[in-house]
Amino acid sequence: MPKLNPRDNSSSIDSTLDFSHCDEALQPHFEAPTVKLTKSPYLTEKSVQRRWSVLDNEQAKQHLFDSHTEQHMLDYSKNIEHFIGTVKVPVGMAGPLRVNGLYAKQDFLVPLATSEAALVASYNRGSQLLTAAGGASAMLLNEGVTRTPAFTFFNLSEAGQFVAWVVTQYATFKSIAEHTTSHGKLKDISVNIEGNHVYLVFEFLTGDASGQNMVTIATNAVLEYILAHTPIEPEHAFLDGNLSGDKKANAQAMRSVRGKKVTAEAHIPAELIEKYLHTTPQKMMQFAQITTVGGALSGTIGINAHYANALAALYIACGQDAACVAESAVGMTRLEVDKNGDLYASVTLPNLMVGTVGGGTGLPSQKACLDLLGLYGNGKSKALAEVAAALCLAGELSIVGAFCAGHFSRAHHKLARS
Repeated sequence: MPKLNPRDNSSSIDSTLDFSHCDEALQPHFEAPTVKLTKSPYLTEKSVQRRWSVLDNEQAKQHLFDSHTEQHMLDYSKNIEHFIGTVKVPVGMAGPLRVNGLYAKQDFLVPLATSEAALVASYNRGSQLLTAAGGASAMLLNEGVTRTPAFTFFNLSEAGQFVAWVVTQYATFKSIAEHTTSHGKLKDISVNIEGNHVYLVFEFLTGDASGQNMVTIATNAVLEYILAHTPIEPEHAFLDGNLSGDKKANAQAMRSVRGKKVTAEAHIPAELIEKYLHTTPQKMMQFAQITTVGGALSGTIGINAHYANALAALYIACGQDAACVAESAVGMTRLEVDKNGDLYASVTLPNLMVGTVGGGTGLPSQKACLDLLGLYGNGKSKALAEVAAALCLAGELSIVGAFCAGHFSRAHHKLARS
């Protein structure tokens, strides 16, 4: 196949860059830093003032450490180190989004925190389309948060003997893990052997918390017991061997779960597709087919248009761990023409890491956003997961409709440059 660009593409180094001064520029320097933070990472009035005296930037201080932030700064003491203030991210509302779920059963106005123009408008349009079609049906399918301690042994024989002992200890492990938390439950333990490496997969139910700190503390308690009592001493042991998929896109959860697994669907009449999206179910299905192939060619894990947009904006607004978008945005979107000539649309997200207690959910702005949803506190996390899935479905419909109607670039130009 001929190349469109006559340049030699065999190298990933840009030939226009100047590397002639590499040796001098890249040498290490050992002089003392010109600026330092306070030694203590904790949040106190005195430590914050000391940090700003080092930063010495009054204009920045006015934006980051305004009077409201100063008044409420102690609310952040369990969520941040070396605190200097807060960042204000614009928040918009999308909706109404009608969700017909096992746990979420109402019309929601969804707060989304983002600085990307056209994003909230897109989710607003998709939400209104779903609501006009009777809403999105959403079902929470499974729950579980994993931590995967890993052990290395001299040989496979030692690894096998270790596993033979481990499988007799499950009841003890469960008791130790659950003694560290009033909410977490050890749901399952599985074993993965790779040569002389052993990975133990601990899967927890975490109640209404996202639960990552919870499972880390619980698993660490079990790890300490293992190291103190195992008859086969490992050469090395680590709290997590990277089999959990924590905060990274991974394929294994596509068939299982990490966090909350939710699916959402809707049958949308062709006339509503024309009214709201200015296209047809047939064209949207064709778009889905060609982009599925494109995703496979690029090695994408799962197939979706832009779950990350919805989840990042929702997570930031509602006090979730934003880094979990890396795994939460893995999932499958399907768009098909049903037997009536209408559009069938579904999304399945196996890695929704959401909670309605703990973490950042109790911070002032984030709690306010959860309160707007009516989803702050105990007993609400399953509903939040179903809302998140329905929101992703709304976004998939809107962006695919924009591409099919030729409006994608125009919308961004209009809203970002107006």
